[in-house]
Amino acid sequence: MKAALVAEYRKFTSTRMWWVLLIAMVAYLAFIGAVLAFSMTVEGDSMSGPVLLSGGDLARSIYALTSPIGYVFALVIGSLAVTGEFRHKTITASLLVEPRRGVLLGAKLLAGIPIGALYGVLGTLAVVATAAPVLAFAGDGAYLGEGATIRVIVLSMVVMILWTMMGVAFGAVVSNQVAAIVILLAFTQLVEPIARIALAAFDATSSVSKFLPGSAADALLGTSFYSSLGEGASDLLPQWAGALVMLAYIAVFALIGRYTTLRRDIG
Repeated sequence: MKAALVAEYRKFTSTRMWWVLLIAMVAYLAFIGAVLAFSMTVEGDSMSGPVLLSGGDLARSIYALTSPIGYVFALVIGSLAVTGEFRHKTITASLLVEPRRGVLLGAKLLAGIPIGALYGVLGTLAVVATAAPVLAFAGDGAYLGEGATIRVIVLSMVVMILWTMMGVAFGAVVSNQVAAIVILLAFTQLVEPIARIALAAFDATSSVSKFLPGSAADALLGTSFYSSLGEGASDLLPQWAGALVMLAYIAVFALIGRYTTLRRDIG
């Protein structure tokens, strides 16, 4: 297992894609953090209506943007760990070196942990670095000294590890690289945001929205940017339940991938 883990980590870092996506994510999050902090303090309104949060709650919801805004980058880089093997036909060589397919998939999942941690640390720091000064000078304060704020910042870094692992597991289900990226982009940028707002707007479906991946991640963080927009998506699961739901998604995708994509003959 150790040899497989080292090999998979080297595959993650042997191409330019991991740092290209990392740079893009950091720049994007830094920009979004500054813009949203400004729009919710200086202008006093969000683009969707009045801001319902203020003070520390507002600051923490902005610092937690790493997950709801940056998770697409973690999912994509995670998925490439599997889809890249199929696209470049290296999966055969990987299976010759490590024929135990469950071990190979497990190594890919574990190798995503340090990558996800790096994405989480740099992405969260980018948000805080640009949003905190705006909140401090134009808002009610940056609230960086509060325990609740520090906890949200740390969890924002941790949750990106789970997103990266989920990307690996999803890549095992959808092994076609182009299809996997298109699905992830469509789901994270369009389907889930709309679904969270639409499902939470009705009592009959509000409980369903809590179990979407993004909602589970927000539950783990203990705060949601959606709650600042007044879109009826502020109800979250307990933190422990949010963590379990995210782990369940990873486990289900991994099991499906193991017994579908990685079960068939690969030549």
